Amino acid sequence: MRQRGHIKAPENWINDPNGFIFYNGYYHVFYQHFPYAPRWGTMHWGHAVSKDLVHWEHKGIALYPTKYADQNGCFSGSAVEHEGKLYLYYTGVHYQEIDPENIHKCLNDRFESCQMMLVSEDGEHFDNLDKKRMIIPPLADPRIGNRTHTRDPKVWRGSDAWYMVLGSSSQEQGKLLFYRSEDLKEWKLAGQTTRPGYGWMWECPDYFEADGEKILLFSPMGFMKDGRGSEDMAVCTLVDFEEETCSMRIPDEYQFLDYGLDLYAPQSTLDEQGRRTMIAWLRMPEAVDGKWRGMMCLPRGVEVRNGHICFPVHPEVQKAYSRKISSAAEASEDGYRISLELQDGEAVHIGGYRIWREDGRIYTDRSLVCVQNGKCRMQAETPEVKEDCQLDVYVDKNMIEIYVNNGEYVISHAVYGLGSEIRLEGTGTLEIYTFED
Repeated sequence: MRQRGHIKAPENWINDPNGFIFYNGYYHVFYQHFPYAPRWGTMHWGHAVSKDLVHWEHKGIALYPTKYADQNGCFSGSAVEHEGKLYLYYTGVHYQEIDPENIHKCLNDRFESCQMMLVSEDGEHFDNLDKKRMIIPPLADPRIGNRTHTRDPKVWRGSDAWYMVLGSSSQEQGKLLFYRSEDLKEWKLAGQTTRPGYGWMWECPDYFEADGEKILLFSPMGFMKDGRGSEDMAVCTLVDFEEETCSMRIPDEYQFLDYGLDLYAPQSTLDEQGRRTMIAWLRMPEAVDGKWRGMMCLPRGVEVRNGHICFPVHPEVQKAYSRKISSAAEASEDGYRISLELQDGEAVHIGGYRIWREDGRIYTDRSLVCVQNGKCRMQAETPEVKEDCQLDVYVDKNMIEIYVNNGEYVISHAVYGLGSEIRLEGTGTLEIYTFED
């Protein structure tokens, strides 16, 4: 199944991106996948590849449960290349009490998690029966981390060894655990860090450097308490990290990864040119046509401008939306891009989705094109945009992404039943582009 632009579920359910990497001439994105229904269940790893981050092909299931340790799911993780081979790291889950009415769920949060690996010789074949091994067993000391809630290994090469960061929880406070390895197989605990006020569990941590700054992406659970939608949010912040001691200082200041608050579980890699590139999962409140649920945002760069983390759309993606058209009716079925400058008091309507600028902020309202079932927020806003306000709006049938000033802020939303009308309330002009076939 080929797709352009966004990676969408080939069928049924997908969530977190896993193992995002450029390997053997292709970008690989693995993802959490329940292949039996458009709802969360026992996790497998689906697999999609692309030459250019725009044209994607689903390759089927890469990881699936085969061991006692991952009997109830192959959960999120990452990938690295070493000596021409692709090393996959993931969290294996084993239920200690299974729901008798639904074997894909456990009861009373009674499960244990371990960290596992599988090595693929070529990124195409994955021996789930004989090539898996446990590298970090379920944690035994609750002072270090939670036996149940420790997961999502992100692995990278440091200056002198391999490193891994895990999300965990201790005494109802989220934390990070750092491990070090010489050979990618034997791992030893090397450090840990926490910071009060960021929720009770930290999922999907990702640490890297960009533009000379050290950056942490993570998804704290129980972070938002406004009662308007999910409490679990993806955030990012500049940090101090000392590799020798694996100590990290996390400040009080943070940014949301995306101000639509629909994106979660981001993961980054280096693209073919060495640019830091990120994708994340779009949480969708309902299935599309009852058939599929879940997609990824467009690949984005990661830049730091004057101490602020920015997420511009990846240059290859922007280049793909290059054929100018006069209306949305002329667009490819894969979507289109609108470019405009928005002044205070002006607005643009896109098929029932409204974007406007007021007091220097960008606001959005999707209440006409999204089911109001309490699972997501209808309105969104950015912090104040102090300079000019150039918008690039990427529109798909089920997702809108608004890039403010080339990624200074981004708002992304799931949408349903979007119309084709585009109407500008203002004095400026807008331009529309679709895929260059």
